[in-house]
Amino acid sequence: MRTIGLIGGMSWESSAEYYRLINQRVRAQLGPLRSAPMLMYSVDFGPVAQAQHDGRWDDAAQILEDAARRLQAGGADCVVLCTNTMHRVAPRIEAAVSIPFLHIADAVGRAAVQAGTLAVGLLGTAFTMEQDFLKARLAEHGLSVLVPEAEERKAVHKIIYEELCVGIISDTSRQAYLRIIAALAARGAQTIVLGCTEIGLLIKPEHTDLPLLDTTELHAQAAVAFAVQD
Repeated sequence: MRTIGLIGGMSWESSAEYYRLINQRVRAQLGPLRSAPMLMYSVDFGPVAQAQHDGRWDDAAQILEDAARRLQAGGADCVVLCTNTMHRVAPRIEAAVSIPFLHIADAVGRAAVQAGTLAVGLLGTAFTMEQDFLKARLAEHGLSVLVPEAEERKAVHKIIYEELCVGIISDTSRQAYLRIIAALAARGAQTIVLGCTEIGLLIKPEHTDLPLLDTTELHAQAAVAFAVQD
């Protein structure tokens, strides 16, 4: 197997999910005692999050470029960035190394196309919902991307940073998300993209009749596919 390189810590709550999902999938595919060769460089999220909110994307990019170089130097065969929002600087990270960078939006786009989806509703941080770095990449797969209205985006963003990133799972917040999902469906969304790696901790398939595309799960699957291919 190839060695998966993970840039984690943003937040570590979702990074732990990557580790679990990747190893569960390898076990299911290869046998009960099999697990994935992985390296993780887990950054301090505090400075990254502050740089995000200050608009200092170059500073955040430098932190992640360094992490990617360390993974390559340690023997990783690919880079998996365990966050949607920091794909804002994906080109910088990809350029910093010579090993493949597995883009989260490509994993989601392929899954949406395979499901026959044309229009998706996107939930994520305000950066992900309002900027084009993820939406444009999904559009390259032929998808139409809808995002919540302004006040709804504020609520989604706040719950991510103040609750999900620190391990708080609230039924009140779940109900708020479900109302926003219903509004996206009413506007034509056929599927909801859980476009922040923590949202899958709050919203599960059993909570809504609308199909979900969990970016964490799909990205983990793409990492396993890379690792086990001949």
